[in-house]
Amino acid sequence: MSASDNNAEGSVPAAAPVTSSAVFSMFGGGAKKEKKEEEERGDVSGSAKAQREAAAAAEDKDDDEPEESADVHFEPVHQLTEKVEVKTNEESEEQVFKMRAKLFKFVKESSEWKERGTGDVRLLKHKENGKTRLVMRRDKTLKVCANHYIIPEMKLSPNVGSDRSWVWNAAADVSEGEAEAVTLAIRFANSENANAFKDAFIQAQKENEELFKKAEEEAKPEDKAEEKTEEKPEEKAE
Repeated sequence: MSASDNNAEGSVPAAAPVTSSAVFSMFGGGAKKEKKEEEERGDVSGSAKAQREAAAAAEDKDDDEPEESADVHFEPVHQLTEKVEVKTNEESEEQVFKMRAKLFKFVKESSEWKERGTGDVRLLKHKENGKTRLVMRRDKTLKVCANHYIIPEMKLSPNVGSDRSWVWNAAADVSEGEAEAVTLAIRFANSENANAFKDAFIQAQKENEELFKKAEEEAKPEDKAEEKTEEKPEEKAE
């Protein structure tokens, strides 16, 4: 037998060469091929796996979205049905003058002027008896810093070296609760405001003087009647 026959009888079909793609396919290399094909198609959004992961993440995000809270309404424990009215003892009076100013009080112990406050100085006329009083409240706190009737004995004098300030004595100012004799000074923004205050002050002074005289005359008959009653001799017992 020739060598060629031996080769013919013992020949075995040659195995197909193992390519690199087959090796990758064996060990899960299909994804690489799939990725390559996607790139060739111009898929710029990434691999299918990446798209699936993105879709899964979006679903998880939707699941994490908080639910809208219900509109909760709480009723107050106590209902305020009535309005509280704050009385200032000015309800029965009408305002006849108002001007912003700064008030000072003379302190005898230290012989100096002390500021009482800044606010609106007002002249209030009583609707029934017609008497006018001066009232001034501090800004913001509304605390009274001057409160007295304008009586005939008061004299409004200009402050030394100023054409927008006045000084006067009040025998019974009740801004602190109890009547006390005080010396007050008031200063305005300009001389026009100061003169307007002076005119209103003097007018109120004249009106009050007439009212005070009338009240004194009406009180005299009663005083005389009381005097006669006291002077009447006691009847002798029989």
